[in-house]
Amino acid sequence: MTPWRPGADLTTLRARAEILTQIRTFFAQREVLEVQIPVLSSSTVTDPDVESIQVPGHGYLQTSPEYYMKRLLAAGAPSIYSLGQVFRQDEQGSRHNPEFTMLEWYRLGLDDGELIQEVAGLVDVVLGEAAYASVTYAALVGGVAGERAELDLRFAQACDALGPGRFFVTDYPADRAALARLKDSDRAARFELIIDGIEIANGYWELTDADEHVRRFAEDATLRAKRGLVSHVPDEHFLQALRHGLPDCAGVALGLDRLLMLALGKTHIKQTQTF
Repeated sequence: MTPWRPGADLTTLRARAEILTQIRTFFAQREVLEVQIPVLSSSTVTDPDVESIQVPGHGYLQTSPEYYMKRLLAAGAPSIYSLGQVFRQDEQGSRHNPEFTMLEWYRLGLDDGELIQEVAGLVDVVLGEAAYASVTYAALVGGVAGERAELDLRFAQACDALGPGRFFVTDYPADRAALARLKDSDRAARFELIIDGIEIANGYWELTDADEHVRRFAEDATLRAKRGLVSHVPDEHFLQALRHGLPDCAGVALGLDRLLMLALGKTHIKQTQTF
């Protein structure tokens, strides 16, 4: 028999609603504008570590609101945030679901260090205040030598081994910059927040150079081909926005359902989701 009941009980749904209100109040106090982003798009990301869900005849369900939000910034929007559903193929498990809620925000004029402080402030609102530790990527995984898949495995294992606490992982290697700018030839202005062994947020001091985006998208295509994955053409509207000019900003994506798991003492992501 197909289960019909909600995944979250009513107590959890009330707590979820209250936390969403707290988050919106947090950004309202900082004059960060909430925006609603399309769920369907004709294009999708090239990231070889993220698989999109295709909707025949329509395009793709969005894996992140990033491209649309950066287009808004290029068009003159102030600091903005989005609270909404995103979708990723083959995401299943106690911490993963193909559909989940992402909180993503972009702050004009901030760098990665300043955004780390704001992320900590938001988390303190939801979980209560606590101390944060900082560890470099190299220190966490024991160096940066090795194939990408090997490093990803070492990173996941190292996050689990951190144990209880709140940790910002900083100074990602340059070849793991994603869409972050570089601090120097070896380090990217990228960070992640790990809480009690769970990856919660991923942030960048954003890359603004359109040509460098094109180069990194080409690297993504090479890696996707090597892995036997479907190739995706870079989003031309996004590239046009970058050529017009993305303002200096820092951005972060936070898995809201995972944060709610921690706040509400849940052991499975579906326990925080309505269905």
